[in-house]
Amino acid sequence: MPREVFVAGQVLTAAELNVVSDQSVMVFAGTAARGSAIPSPSEGMVTYLADSDEVEVYTTSWGAIGGGKILQVVSTTKTDTFSSTSTSFTDVTGLSVSITPESTSSKIYVVVNMGVSGGGNSADTYQLVRDSTAIGSGTSGTTYNGFYATNVYSFSGNGNHIVPIGTNFLDSPNTTSSTTYKVQVKVAGYTAYVNRIGANTAYGVSSTITAMEVAG
Repeated sequence: MPREVFVAGQVLTAAELNVVSDQSVMVFAGTAARGSAIPSPSEGMVTYLADSDEVEVYTTSWGAIGGGKILQVVSTTKTDTFSSTSTSFTDVTGLSVSITPESTSSKIYVVVNMGVSGGGNSADTYQLVRDSTAIGSGTSGTTYNGFYATNVYSFSGNGNHIVPIGTNFLDSPNTTSSTTYKVQVKVAGYTAYVNRIGANTAYGVSSTITAMEVAG
């Protein structure tokens, strides 16, 4: 929409008043109040949301001006241990984080750092999940796909090592509802261990999952 230029004393028509409205920064308490006031926004409208201290512009949807800004950070650190013998993907208990995006245009940057080990000849696969959907996984495997897959016991030589693993993924959930990110694991045999050495319970570490909302 081109910028309208008015002159002193000009009597505005209804159409021109609409232009003034479109070119002004309108202030709303939040997205609900804006939606009620502007059910059918036009491209180029700019609004300010008081609850999130954010200026947004409408193109095909509302989005923050100045994409890339970190809007919020949530993180969970798991300090206890976990083990699984499941051949189906199973949640690593305590290693999840929930975040509620402020805008549907926001992206969520997820970072995972873990310490794992295996018992016996354990082939383990770890995947990152948004709610119930795996994200950031490889696609080349015929049976197991994830962000990390290895025979931990053989890799460590004798099962007496904790192997550091991790991933980072920029997700586009397209929602303003609470969203949960978590890690799951499944094994081809024996046992997968998190935060401990498979063959020795004397040594333990911690694992962390962090989610950051990035303005779209």
